[in-house]
Amino acid sequence: MKIEIWSDVMCPFCYIGKKNFEQALENVAFKNEVEVEWKSFQLDPTLELTETKTTAEYFREKKGFPEEQAKQMTAQVVQMGKASGIDFNFEKALITNTFPAHKLLHLAKKHNKASEMEEELFKAHFLNGENLGSIKFLSNLAEKLGINKDAAVQTLSSDEFDYDVNQDIMEGRNNGVTGVPFFILNGKYAVSGAQPSQVFEEALTQTYNETVKPFKGSSESELSCDTDGCSI
Repeated sequence: MKIEIWSDVMCPFCYIGKKNFEQALENVAFKNEVEVEWKSFQLDPTLELTETKTTAEYFREKKGFPEEQAKQMTAQVVQMGKASGIDFNFEKALITNTFPAHKLLHLAKKHNKASEMEEELFKAHFLNGENLGSIKFLSNLAEKLGINKDAAVQTLSSDEFDYDVNQDIMEGRNNGVTGVPFFILNGKYAVSGAQPSQVFEEALTQTYNETVKPFKGSSESELSCDTDGCSI
């Protein structure tokens, strides 16, 4: 069963959604039959690649929110994060264009380490205040996960995976994705937002029961036909 997740590493609800989804996945008996594919999405592609802003600066300049209002909003997210095991640190978080981070995610996908990379990028942004637009930092992060550092530098310094990132974003829009996180479950159901783990568990179970389980009882011994003829 395939789960596609559109996400942006600058989105705190994507991190909460990831944690809640993973908890739900641990609770279902068929977890080893689930394939997760992370998809790229950008909440603000207009940000400069070489510029960083604090969370307060971003809310003030981009959203028009005064600092006190921004603090109240982030305080609410901090409480939500604690319930999911995340210690958000918005005072350290640096807002920047996440396109390079998404390119690194696609490189990690080639090495079957997309979920690990997604987690490391979230930690880097929300917990450690790292600059996700820095080639130096991102290439070091790749090396941490066992990905060749020089290959990461090459990826981040070229247009490699630019098409893949943009294709994810376009595919998301074609599927009605206007906000993240957004989950598509085996091509049949969609779950939007950082839902509680119980909601994810129920959605996963329903999808599995409707799209996978009915086909698991078949075997080669049953009456069937193939290109060589029919077995009786």
